[in-house]
Amino acid sequence: MGRRLTLVVPSLALGGAERVVARMANHWAARGDTVTVVTLSAAETDTYPLDPGVTRIALDLMRVSSGPAQALFNNLTRIGKLGDAIRRTQPDTVITFTDRMNMTTLLACRSLAADIDIVICERIDPSEQAAFGGLGWTWSRLRPWVYSWARALVVQTQAVRRQMEPVMRGRPIYVIPNAVDAPSEDRPAHEPRRSTDGPLQLAAMGRLAYQKGFDLLIEAFARAAECQPNWSLAILGEGPERRRLEEQIHTRGLEGCICLCGWVSDPTSVLRNCDAFVLSSRFEGFPNALLEAMALGLPAIAADCPSGPAEIIRHEVDGLLVAARDVPALSAAIRRLLSDDKLRGRLGAEAAHVVDRFSSELYFARWDTVLRKEPPASVG
Repeated sequence: MGRRLTLVVPSLALGGAERVVARMANHWAARGDTVTVVTLSAAETDTYPLDPGVTRIALDLMRVSSGPAQALFNNLTRIGKLGDAIRRTQPDTVITFTDRMNMTTLLACRSLAADIDIVICERIDPSEQAAFGGLGWTWSRLRPWVYSWARALVVQTQAVRRQMEPVMRGRPIYVIPNAVDAPSEDRPAHEPRRSTDGPLQLAAMGRLAYQKGFDLLIEAFARAAECQPNWSLAILGEGPERRRLEEQIHTRGLEGCICLCGWVSDPTSVLRNCDAFVLSSRFEGFPNALLEAMALGLPAIAADCPSGPAEIIRHEVDGLLVAARDVPALSAAIRRLLSDDKLRGRLGAEAAHVVDRFSSELYFARWDTVLRKEPPASVG
């Protein structure tokens, strides 16, 4: 008999957590579990498709608050309606994603008479998030109190696990990195090109937000490509920083070689035609974009930010790591990689093995451990 699983996330619009939720829901539904996905957003904002076997509950409660009183009212409304929705799904386990959503779900389930098994998932490095405004005063003080109500926490790196141990007060913490699939046979991996074959294109991908450091990347690329008119940069993604990035590109006179491509439904079709990938984030959780690019055989550069990149890239083996927020170092790495055909070929060939280290089979085997309530692996 299949399990009854309810997955809760703010929305299914763009974003790494949203993509992971869709992937998990579709996998478990195909395996015979009864799966429901609940979001605070309306279904019209969905980007990632769900299997027909997945039940979708969209609460349409993503309203902007004009002040503290309205914020309190809106949050109480979300808690009440979310609790009602979860109760109707009669779950064996509720799995919730992202910090505020975790707390809202825990508060919602706390108000129900039933004792519900809840697993919460952190998707970003908490220390870095706090340094950039993060949760805000109220939510930050609620988290240590509310998180201890969860049965378990799932994080993506050992570094975040260590940070969250005091918050979880002895509750189990599991480390489950994101998964990546190998390219399908009908859509082969990237074929490396030589610089003599024509213009070279660097790719980046992610939400156009401060966290992702695209402003740093644009400056680094501008310096690296000063004497290289055949180099270009494609940034895939959409977000609130678009206008500021467009102004930066215009100020540097780079409209002809840097493209803000917007959201792309099939990013692999673009990445496959690029020559290298770069991740310039100020902080991360466990970057799907980097995994996907490496799975295609793209040589990659990544900022060694908290957390994730250093657990994915093996420096000088399958990619290059540079100090986070260091524009000169990032520029030098871009110049080095795009100027060296042999280096790109060697790193790209090794990068493709990321599909073995972070396979879907291993990912869902780890999740089965969580759902069976087995103890997490000890920290090595």
